[in-house]
Amino acid sequence: MLLSNMESIPGKEILECLGLVSGSTVRAKHLGRDMVASLKNMVGGELKGYTELLQEAREEALRRMQKEAELRGANAVLNVRFSTSSVAQGAAELFAYGTAVRVSA
Repeated sequence: MLLSNMESIPGKEILECLGLVSGSTVRAKHLGRDMVASLKNMVGGELKGYTELLQEAREEALRRMQKEAELRGANAVLNVRFSTSSVAQGAAELFAYGTAVRVSA
C-alpha cells in the first residue's frame, strides 16, 4: 500500500478514485508519564513519554486508515493528513485521512 501526502505519485496513473478513508485512535496520558513530563517541563528537553505516545497513535491511525483503503480495493492513499483534537481532559484523538485510489503498477 502506497501512502503519500502528495496529490499524485510520479510515474503512476490514477485508475480509480475510491473515496475518503480515515482511521483514528483516542489515547489518554499515562499517570507516570505525565508526572515525569511535568518535571521535565521545568528543566526543558524532549518529553519522550509523549513522543512515544504520539508515535504509537499515528501508527495506529495509519493502520486503520490503510485497512479501510484495502477493503475498498485501493493500492494507494493520496493526500494523507493528520489531525488531532482533545476529547476529554487528558485524552486526545489522533485522526489520519486521505483519498483511497487504485494506481497503475
